[in-house]
Amino acid sequence: MSLRVGFDLDGVLADLASAMQRCRDALFDAQQPEAPEAEARRPLLSARQHRQLWKHVRSIDNFWETLDETEPGIVARVSELASTYGWEVIFLTKRPGTAGGTSQMQSQRWLEAHGFRRPCVYVVQRSRGAIAAAMGLDAFVDDRPENCLDVLIESTTHPILMVRQPAAVTGSTRRLEMSVVRSMDECAEILLDMDASARGRQAACSSRWLRL
Repeated sequence: MSLRVGFDLDGVLADLASAMQRCRDALFDAQQPEAPEAEARRPLLSARQHRQLWKHVRSIDNFWETLDETEPGIVARVSELASTYGWEVIFLTKRPGTAGGTSQMQSQRWLEAHGFRRPCVYVVQRSRGAIAAAMGLDAFVDDRPENCLDVLIESTTHPILMVRQPAAVTGSTRRLEMSVVRSMDECAEILLDMDASARGRQAACSSRWLRL
């Protein structure tokens, strides 16, 4: 029985935040803060500026292929795990269209360029929980608590919340039946435990059939 795992892209595997910050600086002619604490003092964008920012992003040719990984080698690590343990992996994203190829095509090329051959990418708009249920996923990794909550409520899929800033996780989130991780190493530990449990159940079931 193969483990079926879904991964969100932006914030989990792809570093959208840094790319958006570079676009913001270029568009509004802001200087990069010299110290980490200066980042907190950066003024929030108005609704009008936010629309301008995304209009600028959509004009960039193949924008989704320009993103860095959130961790060096993280895509290749997912590919290695899937290949070694025979997992079925799909990638889900709500990426809007930009100049160049479709969001799906750009995402596929980005994943292939970073080490995942023939990726299965779906650009979706519906609830992550409904999609996880329809696809029969065993686990889904996302960086947004609300998406993990959807998965928890609407499916039997185990949600894994990827949060690289622990302060962003509230007490109520920690009390929910979801795993919270800060890196692919921590995520891999959970997935490997799930894989071992699934294989153990399958072996026990096969043993019972042999005794009949």
